[in-house]
Amino acid sequence: MKQLRLESLADGIFAIVITLLVFHIRLPELPVNAGDGAIWNAIFDMRTLFASYVLSFAVLFTYWRAHHFIASVYAKGIDQMFVNINAVFFVLVALVPFSADMLGRYSKSPLAIMIFSFNIVCIGAVLYWMRTYAKRAQTIENQDISPSEERHAMMRIMVPMFTALFAVIIATYNTDVALVVLTAGILFNLSRRSTHVTTRMLGIVFVDFKEN
Repeated sequence: MKQLRLESLADGIFAIVITLLVFHIRLPELPVNAGDGAIWNAIFDMRTLFASYVLSFAVLFTYWRAHHFIASVYAKGIDQMFVNINAVFFVLVALVPFSADMLGRYSKSPLAIMIFSFNIVCIGAVLYWMRTYAKRAQTIENQDISPSEERHAMMRIMVPMFTALFAVIIATYNTDVALVVLTAGILFNLSRRSTHVTTRMLGIVFVDFKEN
């Protein structure tokens, strides 16, 4: 398979999956003569669905961006194994509308939070697998990047994974905290400076630890 065909397939899948997110947001059936107040109340009751949509869109956007870099910029060629890893990645991405809909409808359910979070963990794990394979495979030439750039890239993969995993663990104890942790991990990748700030903070903590 040519690399361009894989890129086109990825763009098409992400476009379809993102579109499917909207289909789960439907106003419930109301009387034909329903007033504005009833409509506004119905929209307000759908607030968790809207929040789930925004969160899921952010997830898909950041993973599309990461996949584009790995499959189109970082890797200068592909082989059969790389294509197979992408197939697993696409399967998990296609599950996001299902897990997002469950999260939006049952945001107080530990199970719904766990399923959505586990979806994110699995996507991140396969993305990590994809990147490390592209780096180490003898059949794939990859772009040379600095150790610092490598650390920042890995941090953008690992932070959402670990925060989602943490959300899975604490969901049975407190769903509100689990949702905050989950959201923080997803928003981490939307900030261009997040990895630099985190690296600097970790460096300060490490220096203080050594001095004490």
